[in-house]
Formats: sequence, C-alpha cells, structure tokens
Amino acid sequence: MEDIKPLIEALKTKLKQALILWAEGFREACCLHRVIVLCRRSKKLMIRTGQCFLLNGFIFLGSLFVLNSVVIATLQWILPDHYSQTSCEAMSEFHGVFKFYSFLRGFLIQLFYVFWFYPLYVFSFILSNLWYNDIATHGFAAMGRSGPSTVESLKQNDTLTSDSKVHAARPAGLGGIMIGIGEQVYSLLLLTFFFFEVYATGFIPYIGKALNFVLLSWMYAYYCFEYKWNFTEWGLEKRLDFFETNWAFFAGFGSPCVLAIFFFPPLVGYGFMAVLFPLFVLTATGTEAEQVISTQRRRFTGAQLGKVPVFYAADTLLMLVLSLFPSESRERTQDNKTL
Repeated sequence: MEDIKPLIEALKTKLKQALILWAEGFREACCLHRVIVLCRRSKKLMIRTGQCFLLNGFIFLGSLFVLNSVVIATLQWILPDHYSQTSCEAMSEFHGVFKFYSFLRGFLIQLFYVFWFYPLYVFSFILSNLWYNDIATHGFAAMGRSGPSTVESLKQNDTLTSDSKVHAARPAGLGGIMIGIGEQVYSLLLLTFFFFEVYATGFIPYIGKALNFVLLSWMYAYYCFEYKWNFTEWGLEKRLDFFETNWAFFAGFGSPCVLAIFFFPPLVGYGFMAVLFPLFVLTATGTEAEQVISTQRRRFTGAQLGKVPVFYAADTLLMLVLSLFPSESRERTQDNKTL
C-alpha cells in the first residue's frame, strides 16, 4: 500500500497540472479584448472582421432565421397537416390531401436549401477561408510582427520538456519553398483525416460525445494557432511536437470554440463558428503560449505531463492511404513531413 502512495501523489500532481494548463488555455481563448485592441490598430483588420460577421452572421444565420421563423411558418399555414376544426371522419377523407400538402411543403423547403442555403454555404466557406488568412495576416502585423519572431523562442535552458527535439531550420531558396509547400499539403491531409476521426467518434456509444468534444477542441485550437505558426515559420514536426506535448493547454484553448457550436444543429453551428473563428484566431495571434506554458510548468518541476499522440491515428491512416500511391510520391511526402 505504501508503494502505491507515491504513484497516487504523482498522478494527483499531473492531474492538477493538466487542469491548470487547461484553464490557462481556456482563459487565453476568452481574452477577446485583444480583438478590439488589434482592430483599433488596423483598419484593414476591422474591415475584414466586419465582412466575416456580415456574411456569416447577418446573411447566413439571418437566412436560417428567416427560413425557420417565416418561410416554414408560412408554408405550414398555407399547406397545413390538418385542420383543428375538422372531425375525425372528415380527417380520414382528407388524409390524402394533407399528405400531399406535407410532401409539397417538404419539397418547397428542400428547394430553398438547394437554391439558396447550399450555394450560400459553399460561397461562405470558400470566401471565409480566404478572409481568415487576411485576418491572421493583418492581426499579426497589428501585433508589430512581420516575420519570424525570436521573442517567442525559448532559451535552451528554459525548454518546455526535457526531451525536446532540435528542429533544423528550413533551408533557403527553392528547396525551402518546396519543403514549405510539402508541409502545407501534408498538414492539410493530416487535418482532413483528423476531421474524419472526430466525426467517427461521435457515433461511439456512451463516451462518444465527450471524446468528440475533446477532439474538436484540439482540432479548432490547432486551426487557430496554425496561422501564427505559418508566420513564425515553424516546421510541421515542430508544430505537432509542441502541440502534442502541451495537449492540456490546447484542449482548454479550443473548448470555448466548441462550446459555442456543440449544442446547435450543423448549419447553425457552422454559422456561429464562422463568425467566432476569426476572433479566436486573433486571440491565438496575441497569445504568448510558450511563455504561459513555461510559467505554469515551472511550478511543477519534475512532474511533467508527458506527450499525448493526438494525431497518431490520423497520421497512421494517412500513411496507409499514401502507401497505395507510387513509392516515389510516398518517399517525397515522408521527406516533407520529416523536414
């Protein structure tokens, strides 16, 4: 029994450290006052953020509100399922008519989706992603940074983990450009497979929803910080290593994003996320994650959390799919990932 006590104490310490880092990540994500500060510094940033709100908040979510509150209610009045004053015998006589009304009403609603919502969704998705990059660029510039930041780099004697790897700098010239493109392609594929993993976990009985929430939190946190890591020229291996080593912080950072959409229908959730996502991108841009994590970890010397392979399943599945392609393409992809 005495041999178990040190293990229990160590687990308690690690749990406490994980909860503190999670809370720090959650707090950093909620620092939305940084958005106001950055928008006051950059007129272009204010315009882009306003455009995102106008497209996704006013037009997209407004269209959903009109559909549910006006269109469907009007169709329900014009094409009712039944008449309240109709007797049971009359109801049986008009059963076919009411059934036709129901079919026609559903058909008209589907037309509304096909010719308005689905094109609007695709248009919003493409344009919003272009604007997100502009928002991140203007936000990064408003922070007074225009290139790789040396301020965020930790000194060698203040590393976040004892087993940190040395990441080689990206070579200059055409080779560095090709490596950067390869990393972006691999990152896009990895996150795509991770999204499928997140979607699949939602169908697991009992624990599926909780697991889905955690994975979604990690996914949105990675999306938010990826813009900043692109500007600071962090390689893909360095990003994944830092993310998986500090999994508790990023789970906390992504939680407000997920809480805002988790209990809504898919289209409504997308609309809210499209409005809120640029705000979290800007909070990630203004967050000194390395310093926050380092400060908290100094309080728990000798009791590090350890690395969680967040992207292991997605990476394994991606490599399995890539193995179906010619060996030269696979080796080139693996080289890009390593570099």
